[in-house]
Amino acid sequence: MDFNLWEFILENLEAAGVIGGYVSISIIGVALITFASRAKMKGEGRIGPKWAQPIIGALLGVIPGCGGTIVASSMYKNKKLSFGGLFAAFITTLGEGSFVLLGASDEADVASNLKAFLIVNLVGFIVGIILGYVADGIGYKIKTDGMPEIAATLDSKDTEENRNQSGKDNTVAHNFIERFGFYIILAISAFLLPGSIMALWGGGIEALEDITVWVAISFAIISIIYYLVYKFNHKRYCGSDNKDIKSTLLHSVSDIAMVVMYVFIGLFVANFIIDVLIGAETFDAWMTSSAFAVVLIAALIGATPGCGGMIAVAVAFITIDNFPIAALIAAAIATSGDGIFPLLAENKKNAIIITVSGLAVALVVGYVALALGIQI
Repeated sequence: MDFNLWEFILENLEAAGVIGGYVSISIIGVALITFASRAKMKGEGRIGPKWAQPIIGALLGVIPGCGGTIVASSMYKNKKLSFGGLFAAFITTLGEGSFVLLGASDEADVASNLKAFLIVNLVGFIVGIILGYVADGIGYKIKTDGMPEIAATLDSKDTEENRNQSGKDNTVAHNFIERFGFYIILAISAFLLPGSIMALWGGGIEALEDITVWVAISFAIISIIYYLVYKFNHKRYCGSDNKDIKSTLLHSVSDIAMVVMYVFIGLFVANFIIDVLIGAETFDAWMTSSAFAVVLIAALIGATPGCGGMIAVAVAFITIDNFPIAALIAAAIATSGDGIFPLLAENKKNAIIITVSGLAVALVVGYVALALGIQI
C-alpha cells in the first residue's frame, strides 16, 4: 500500500474542520439562546420537569451530527439535565454517521438510505428514553468535577495569589484567545455555515468547494492551536458566568476548538487503524463474516471515541451487500460521537462509564434486533 502521511493528515484535518462547521452551529446557537434566556436559567433547576429529562436528552441525541450530545454534556455539567437525560442523548445519537445515511457526508460519497436512518433513530430513541428513565429511577449520578467548577471556585475566592497570577498571563496568549484566534474561528464558522446547512439536504455550494477544503483545514489547525494555548498557557482565563455576549462566545469558541482537536485525533487514529493497519479489504471481509460476529465488531468499532468508527460502519452498511441492520443499530447505540470529548476532558471516569454502559446496551439491542430478523 502506498501510504502518503502528509495527504492522510490533510484529509483528516479537512474532515475535522468540516465536522467543526456542524458542531459550531449547535454550540454557538445554544450558547446564544442560553444567553438570551439567562434570567430563566439561573439557579440549580433543570430545564423542563423532572419526568421529561430522558425525553429532552433523547431529542438532543436524535439531532443529526454530534452537536446534540455536546450540548447535553454542557447541560449536565451545569446541572440543567439529569444523568438519565445525558445517558439518553448518548444512546440515541448516531454522530456524524447520520450524515452518511442521509447522503450528506464529506467523509464518504455514498447514496443515502433514509429508511435505515429512520429505523436506527427510532430504535435508539426508544431505547434511550427507556434507559434514561431507568437511570433516573435508580437515582444514579456521576460527579461533574471538571476544570470549569475548579475555575469557578478559584474565581470566587479572588485571592491575592490569583490576582498576581492573572497579571502574569502571557500577553500574546491573551491576545490570541480574545482577539485573533477568537475572531478567526467565528469568521470561519460563519463561512462554513451555509455549506453545512445545505449539506444536511445533500446540497452544497459548487463555486466554493475548492476554497472550502482549505478553509476547513485552516479551521482545524487554528482550532487545535487555540485549544492548546487556552489549556496550557492561559489556564486562568475562564470564568464561571457568561456576563456578556463576548464572554458567552469565548466559552463557545473554546468548546468548538476542543471538539475539533479531539475529532481530528479520533479520526486520525480510527482511519489509520482501519485504512492502514487493518486495510480496506480486511475490514470489508470482517464486515461480511457471520452476522453474529458483525454485530460484535460493529459495536466495538462504534464505541471508539469520536465519529470515525460510526462513519466506517455506516459506509459499510450502505456499500456492502447483506450487511445486517442489527449491526448498524448496535454501532449507533454504542457510539457517543464527538460529544464524548467534552466529557473526556472534564472527567475521564464519566466518559468511561457512558462508553462501557452504551457498549453493553448496544450488544443486547443489536442481538435482539438480529434475533427478531429486522431487515430493510
